[in-house]
Amino acid sequence: MKEFASITQPKGFLAAGISCGLKKSGRKDLALIFSQSPAQACGLFTANKVKAAPLLVSIAHLKNNQAQAVIINSANANCYTGKQGFIDAEKMASLTAETLGLNNNDVLVASTGIIAKPLAMEKIIPGIKKLCLNVSKKGGQDAAYAIQTTDKCLKQALNRLKISGKTVTIGAMAKGAGMIFPNLKSFNHATMLAFITTDAKISVAALKKALEFSVDDSFNAITVDGCMSTNDSVLILANNQAQNKIIEYNSNDFFTFRNALNEICKALAKKIVMDAEGATKFIQIKIVGAKNARLARQAGFSIANSALFKTACFGENRNLGRIISALGSIGISLDEKKTKIKLSPLDKRNINLDVFLGQGKASSIVYTCDFSPEYVKINAGYS
Repeated sequence: MKEFASITQPKGFLAAGISCGLKKSGRKDLALIFSQSPAQACGLFTANKVKAAPLLVSIAHLKNNQAQAVIINSANANCYTGKQGFIDAEKMASLTAETLGLNNNDVLVASTGIIAKPLAMEKIIPGIKKLCLNVSKKGGQDAAYAIQTTDKCLKQALNRLKISGKTVTIGAMAKGAGMIFPNLKSFNHATMLAFITTDAKISVAALKKALEFSVDDSFNAITVDGCMSTNDSVLILANNQAQNKIIEYNSNDFFTFRNALNEICKALAKKIVMDAEGATKFIQIKIVGAKNARLARQAGFSIANSALFKTACFGENRNLGRIISALGSIGISLDEKKTKIKLSPLDKRNINLDVFLGQGKASSIVYTCDFSPEYVKINAGYS
């Protein structure tokens, strides 16, 4: 029997997800992740200059590299909401901390949904109290439902590995289907949200480096529509309950852990693209032979974010000119004798595009989807 993926699979983690009335549909909209013991913690956040209030609160609370809970609401981004938005985000953290018996700084906050709309705190405040009373080992799936907005399916992942003879578990959940073009930067700088829990014993330096590597190879390699959110965040908590020998940066155990975390992040990132708003195709774009890694990724995204290329994929139109023009638009001079383009059949669900530039040794892979009329319909009416 296949093991159920959940953020509560690692030892010492509980979760819950309820409806407090933020969504008109009545679906779950408030989630909580709780570690029964203090955890090492770090996060990566959007490079967008407009950052939502919950991100600012979480960045401040992560200065001591420790956390024990994450409170998350959907249906409202709590962004561009002025001073009151920051007060509300802090209130979400302090009320969660008070109910669970924690320090305020040990609670992180995340929000997703509509921008520039005040939070309905009259619904969230009683919701948090109810939420804290309902945390359990079985609450992971409810939490995963509660963070969704336009998502059509759950996005969860699980991995287990051996460290110094002990079983270490990594669990994760994410949300995201539109406004996806994360540029998650190091600590003070990812609408997609991802939350990762692990019972590993790991140093802060190792945890940060493992997360940075894994995110760059996964969430930073996807785009749905080229639109960077104000709320994108990836948070990881490690509570040491696996009782393994501590994982230090650059040790053999570090690379074992990093690879396992990378698998988790890549699985979630691909699920986000597969579940993209209105998408009918999953597209992998591989750039080979670029002058450097930066240009290789830039080339991949120039194609992946091209509305002409994406609509051509939807219409199953093998118009290679749209690929060539996208590459030229970022300043790449193409040698027609060296450049080769290989595009798999467009009538399939999964499409592969390989571009051989013949200009160097660097390569990159990015993931995207097509544009369909359904994408326009969803976003034209999103409010």
